[in-house]
Amino acid sequence: MSAIFFYSSSVTTTTTNLNSPLQSQLSLSRQLPPTRCTTAAATTNDLRVVFAAGGTGGHIYPAVAIADELKMLNPKTQFLFLGTPTGMEATAVPSSGYRFATVPAAPLARPSRIWDVKLVIQEQNSVPGIANLVLSLFAHEVFVAFNSTVECFWQRNKCVVCGNPVRLSLTKHTSSRTVARQHFFPKVEVKGKVVLVLGGSLGANAINITLLNLYYQMLNEHDYLFIIWQTGVDAFHEMEGLVRNHPRLFLSPFLHAMDLAYAAADLIVSRAGALTCSEILTTGKPCILIPSPYVAEGHQSKIAYLMAEVAGSKVIMEDELDSTTLRTAILKIVAMNALC
Repeated sequence: MSAIFFYSSSVTTTTTNLNSPLQSQLSLSRQLPPTRCTTAAATTNDLRVVFAAGGTGGHIYPAVAIADELKMLNPKTQFLFLGTPTGMEATAVPSSGYRFATVPAAPLARPSRIWDVKLVIQEQNSVPGIANLVLSLFAHEVFVAFNSTVECFWQRNKCVVCGNPVRLSLTKHTSSRTVARQHFFPKVEVKGKVVLVLGGSLGANAINITLLNLYYQMLNEHDYLFIIWQTGVDAFHEMEGLVRNHPRLFLSPFLHAMDLAYAAADLIVSRAGALTCSEILTTGKPCILIPSPYVAEGHQSKIAYLMAEVAGSKVIMEDELDSTTLRTAILKIVAMNALC
């Protein structure tokens, strides 16, 4: 979840809408109709913004994307991110160039009334969690990524369907493919195909184990393949101890330079988190999606099949996942792209 507290009126930011291939504009002004996005001019004088977002990259980076856009509109805007001292946000936010303050984790309670402060919620997922449902009662606007998400909220008139905010580094396409590949494989010339594997910011055990069982043989049998593998922070030390070094393998707990990772990739293997799917749509890269069965309301499965319909993504459910299935899917898509 991302809760955003504004000390001023209207702002806009660029988003990617999974319900449409087009770019839209996200409005945070109560003066604008709540049923659609607009491109109204922003008035951000003396704007002070507090973001409450954390836990995973899928919650942190939409907030960073909004902050980036606000800063472009008015460099004088002041930002503060709140989170826990042990959460991923404690390192991700400062590395993005924004102030971060720690707050203790506490049970959900009724928000206090703060005059002259607007509360805005940005819901990334297809189905909101209980915290955002409760906070929506006190919010001025609720921005959602999917048309179907509107039906989940009790006060639907507050909802605006605008897609998920995507980081400026991805939308500007400033990283060249050659430079990006040299970043990950500086000692070899990359002339083949690069597979980017994303298990989520914290890790996905099923994806890690499956890739562990196939990566070495697949790289040795296909000398045109390269793998960039994000294991997730929690799983990295275990994977690092099991994975054998290979000149065409880049292993990392977390990829901060996602613009370079996407630019280098020919194919993406990933969970089906809402933000990741929005970023994949922005990059236009083919993907294999393995939705997590452990998230609430099965929202990743819903997003994965929406991606299959909109972008032709390959979907492999976790109970169907094994090394043979994943290997076959990777080689088939890479071969198809080689013919394009």
